[in-house]
Amino acid sequence: MLTAEQIVAAQKANLETLFGLTTRAFEGVEKLVELNVTASKAALVEAAGTAQAVLSVKDAQELLALQAALFQPLAEKTAAYSRHLYDITSSTGAEFGKAFEGQFGDVQQKFLAVVDNASKNAPAGSETAVAVFKSAVAAGNNALESVQKAVKQATEVAEANFNAVANTAVNAAKTTTAKAKRAA
Repeated sequence: MLTAEQIVAAQKANLETLFGLTTRAFEGVEKLVELNVTASKAALVEAAGTAQAVLSVKDAQELLALQAALFQPLAEKTAAYSRHLYDITSSTGAEFGKAFEGQFGDVQQKFLAVVDNASKNAPAGSETAVAVFKSAVAAGNNALESVQKAVKQATEVAEANFNAVANTAVNAAKTTTAKAKRAA
């Protein structure tokens, strides 16, 4: 049975976890705002430079060459922005995942302690029922661990796919730019 001190300690730990996660969430939002402000400033400066370059174009061939020269850096910057965005969101999500895993582990241990305590104090003749219950709890824990491993693997695969797609997009932009420059 839980004592009043244990309940108070658990509530205190839960509040500390909540405030820690709230702080992490705000840090993630701050990073996103900073990334977007930086990207917006850079886009404004580039837009001004592009407008000046377009106004100085003398013929169609020069315009095509200018477009080709602008396409590759745009693709690279978009990929870099996406990577930064992904890094921010995945690191913030990982912080939350670690916190929840830790909390789940604590709750799981306390529950198992209650089950063990109850089985020790069970009336005579209930050993079979207690064994079946313990077996069900163990099977549930194994299933949860399997789900956690599957989620972790799926996250790793998604990250690898994201990086592959970003690299493919940048390489395609380089190829297109090279072809456009040769054609101009």
